[in-house]
Amino acid sequence: MKANQSIRKVAVVGYNRLPFARQNTAYAEASNQDMMTAVLNGLIERYHLEGQLLGEVAGGAVLKHSAERNLMRESVLGTNLNPATPACDIQQACDTGLEAAIYIANKIALGQIDAGIAGGVDSTSNVPIVVSENLRKILLAANRSKTFGAKLKQFFKIRFRDLAPVTPAGGEPRTGLTMGGHTEITAKHYGIPREEQDQLALESHQKMARAYDAGFFSDMITPYLGLESDNNLRRDTSIEKLQKLKPAFDKINGTLTAGNSTPFTDGASCILLATEEWAQQHNLPILAYITFAELAAIEYVEAQHNLLLAPVHAANRMLKKADMKLQDFDFYEIHEAFAAQVLATLKIWESPELSKQFGYEALGKIDRDKLNVNGSSLAAAHPFAATGGRVIATMAKLLHQKGSGKGFISVCAAGGQGITMILEK
Repeated sequence: MKANQSIRKVAVVGYNRLPFARQNTAYAEASNQDMMTAVLNGLIERYHLEGQLLGEVAGGAVLKHSAERNLMRESVLGTNLNPATPACDIQQACDTGLEAAIYIANKIALGQIDAGIAGGVDSTSNVPIVVSENLRKILLAANRSKTFGAKLKQFFKIRFRDLAPVTPAGGEPRTGLTMGGHTEITAKHYGIPREEQDQLALESHQKMARAYDAGFFSDMITPYLGLESDNNLRRDTSIEKLQKLKPAFDKINGTLTAGNSTPFTDGASCILLATEEWAQQHNLPILAYITFAELAAIEYVEAQHNLLLAPVHAANRMLKKADMKLQDFDFYEIHEAFAAQVLATLKIWESPELSKQFGYEALGKIDRDKLNVNGSSLAAAHPFAATGGRVIATMAKLLHQKGSGKGFISVCAAGGQGITMILEK
C-alpha cells in the first residue's frame, strides 16, 4: 500500500451457505472439500462469477484431515472460478469464518485486491481418525528400518490395544473440559438459570421457523445432498419439551441440555466481499459495509468459567474505537454456542459489578427484540468454521432490507477467543 493511499470501504455484496446438517445425517459421507466446493459453486452461480479472477479466497475448517492441508485452494480448483484465483487456509476455531472475512476485508481496504471470498466449513461426521500414539511410533520406526527383519521386529511390538482408532478430542487441551463442561461452570458462576436458557433456545427455533416461512433464507442457501433447510430446526419444540431434557454435561446439578446447547453439525458458508467500484461493475448491490472488527482472548485455565467470554473484551475495545455505545445498533447477532454463554455475556455487559471485574464500565442493556431476530445457532446449529459466514450474511441482509442502520456481531470460540464486528448500511 502506498503511504498516501486512503483506506477503501469494504462491502458485503453476496452470500451463500449449505443447509446445516446434524452430525451423521445428510452429510455423513461428505468431506470438507466436498462441502466447501459446493458452497462456492452456489455463490458463483448466484452472482454470475463463472470464469472470474478474484483477488483471493480465504477460509478453513476446524476439523481437518492431513490431506486437506491446502483445503481452500483445492476447493477453488473444483469450482467455476478462474483457476488462477489464489486461496489460503485460516483456522481460529469457531471464529474462523469471521477471521477469514477480516483477512479478505483488510486486503480490500489496503488496495491489495478488489474482491474476494471468505468462508468456512466443518464436518463432525466425516472426521479424521488417527492411529494410537504407540502404533504411530512403531510404524514410523518400521519405515526407518533398512531391512525386512528390522521392520518385522518393529511390527512384533504391536499390541491389540494399539489398534484402537483415535478420534479428535473434544476437550480444551489445557483443561480437559469440553466447551459444554466449561459453559456449565459459566452458568453456575454467573447464576444463569435453566429456565432462561430454555426460553432463549425456544425463541431461537421460533424465530428461525418464522424467517424460513417468510422466505428470508430463500436466496441465501444452496440445497445439498437432498437437504433444503437446516435439519436441526425444531418447529414443534416447546418450553415443556425443553424442560424435560436431562442435563448433558453435569448430570446431577447441571442446567445445560441438548436443547439449550448446539449439537455437532456439518455445513459450509461463504460471503463475497468487494470494493464499491467492483460491485458496481458487476451489477451487485451493496448489502452492508464491514466497518470495525476486534479480536480478543481471555484467560480460562484458572478462570474456567470464562472460556467463551472473550467477546466481553472485544466488544469494549471495538466500541471505544468506533465511538459507539452498545445501544446504537438496529440488530444484534450473538452466536448461540450455548444459551448460557449468550445470557452470561449479556449479564456482564449489563452489570457494573461484573463489568468491573473485566476492567470496564458496564455497556448496558440491549433491546432483546433486536437480538438474533431470525434465530441463531441454537436453531440452525453450528458447523464450527461455517458459523461466521452465516452470521455475517444474516446481518448484511437484515441491514439491506431495512435500507440503513448498524449491526453488532459477536462470536465466541474455543481456546478462550472471540471476535466482534460492526456492519453498517
